[in-house]
Amino acid sequence: MNQASGRYAIYFAPDPDTPLARFGAEWLGYDAATGVLLDQPALADISRDRLREITEEPRHYGFHATLKPPFVLAESGTATDLEDAVAALAGCVAAFAAPHLRLSQISGFWALVLSEACPPMDHLAAVCVEGLDRFRAPAPETELARRRRAGLSQRQENLLQRWGYPYVMEEFRFHLTLTARLSGEEGEAVGAILEPLVVPLCREPLAVGAVCLFYQENREAPFRILGRYALTGTADP
Repeated sequence: MNQASGRYAIYFAPDPDTPLARFGAEWLGYDAATGVLLDQPALADISRDRLREITEEPRHYGFHATLKPPFVLAESGTATDLEDAVAALAGCVAAFAAPHLRLSQISGFWALVLSEACPPMDHLAAVCVEGLDRFRAPAPETELARRRRAGLSQRQENLLQRWGYPYVMEEFRFHLTLTARLSGEEGEAVGAILEPLVVPLCREPLAVGAVCLFYQENREAPFRILGRYALTGTADP
């Protein structure tokens, strides 16, 4: 596998031994830690075929929350250099407990979000975006144009030009995506199905003890976890 030819991303992914990680992998039908497709749950109010359809897009990326969005490796960088840089970054950031999760619909798709603001999470995302940007090849104009079709504010346009993605820095919103965009009665019905499934996962603070380097061999392939890097820095006094 030529890792210089694909895309990388820095994501938060819950520890694979946790109920949250197991739920996410089973709901999406894919475990990004192992690269294995899984049987999705049998649900009374939605067929397996339809569940597979509405989770197809998030399944492609694995159960995660974006910290640094997917990027092609710059010609001046190597996969080994990137791995070393992620490890060094993780060694400078302290682990923390984020607020508990809650289910929310964002622009039509269902996701788990933080129940309140979390400055340490915002800081972690900003550090990943800025601290690893030397490894990012400039986004092609076709990708920038695709982002603009969503309708960006001037600030988001500035962020797109600077960082290759409009929803970073103060525009960052932590979320673990669960579905594609759904509308109307179906969106409400899927939310009602998800609610009792995620309630047990939303009772305790979210442990944030590592960042993950994900890799996608080509645009058709799913992302996989290349490495998990523990946050071992010391908290500010």
